Amino acid sequence: MQQRVIISQDIEHDLAQAIAETEHDRVFVLTDDITQECCLPKVAVLFAKHNATIITIRHDDTNKTLATLADVWTALQRGGATRHSMLVNLGGGMVTDLGGFAAATFKRGINFINIPTTLLAMVDAAVGGKTGINFGGLKNEVGAFANARYVIVNTCFLDTLDTANLCSGYAEMLKHSLISNAQMWAEHVNFDILQPDLAELQRMVAASIAVKEHIVADDPHEHGIRKALNFGHTIGHALEEFSMQQPGGAVVSARLLPLARARTAPKNTLLHGYAVAFGLIGELYISARKAGFPTARLHQTARFIRENYGAVAFTCDDYPTLLNLMRHDKKNTSDTINFTLLHDIGDIRINQTATDEEIREALDFIREGY
Repeated sequence: MQQRVIISQDIEHDLAQAIAETEHDRVFVLTDDITQECCLPKVAVLFAKHNATIITIRHDDTNKTLATLADVWTALQRGGATRHSMLVNLGGGMVTDLGGFAAATFKRGINFINIPTTLLAMVDAAVGGKTGINFGGLKNEVGAFANARYVIVNTCFLDTLDTANLCSGYAEMLKHSLISNAQMWAEHVNFDILQPDLAELQRMVAASIAVKEHIVADDPHEHGIRKALNFGHTIGHALEEFSMQQPGGAVVSARLLPLARARTAPKNTLLHGYAVAFGLIGELYISARKAGFPTARLHQTARFIRENYGAVAFTCDDYPTLLNLMRHDKKNTSDTINFTLLHDIGDIRINQTATDEEIREALDFIREGY
């Protein structure tokens, strides 16, 4: 089943239509505690008309766990959900990932609708059919491919979002431009994400989603070109997992230090998009080293990220830990660390490898820019 993405101008109208066109005997809504307060009021009247049951979980990625998943299953069961019921996931990527997995597995699969409320979820997590939870200290270790019937994207929710979370989502947009075309990339590295024009951003979001939709349609289960969407994530996920394991975290430093402590991440851990942004720097460096990516574009992209995201704090003593985390990445074969690399913007090389020494050089470049 293919999902339908709606770039919405009227959230109540579009959601009402999506619910009407999706089989359901009961409607359940999954939110987290912050989304319930900030975003649910925008659509609460419509859910009340459907006598929807609201299920609320705790926010942030550390709660994307088997225990939370079991809580959602329990709430569905106690609420009388059947295989004909529907789950609406209203929230960021953590909610759409976990809620999609809950829907995909409850009664062997019920219909669900995603309403992403963060920029990251709009351009990445809510689109493409990947669902899952973290397990054993690793990101998205357990999950399933399952498409939402509808993904309804409306930037009206972004007025509830802090700057750090806007930057986090924008990193995935920057990745989409790097794997797509130079015109989009140039627009992205010249956009003022710290003081964004939300109307302009909605247009850019629609274009970014189109990049991902095109790739996913060609390769829904990640056997080939869909691996391009992992660009920046091999190193990025390692940095994110590393930050979650450290007592003091791996903080963003320089002038953006307070942004590391945003509402959707535990204190001092990296937001997903920040980790991806730093991962883009490292994997562009490897691309320049091994695949001929233009150094001028490497440095321009790295400069944009450093100016808007600050720097991530780790040392060369942490390299063995980071390399070990990369070896646990789902994209790997045996003990080989797998990368997507770029020969140029939009010129993709999947199933590439790098030596430990080349990865250490990339980590040096992330830290110190040489």
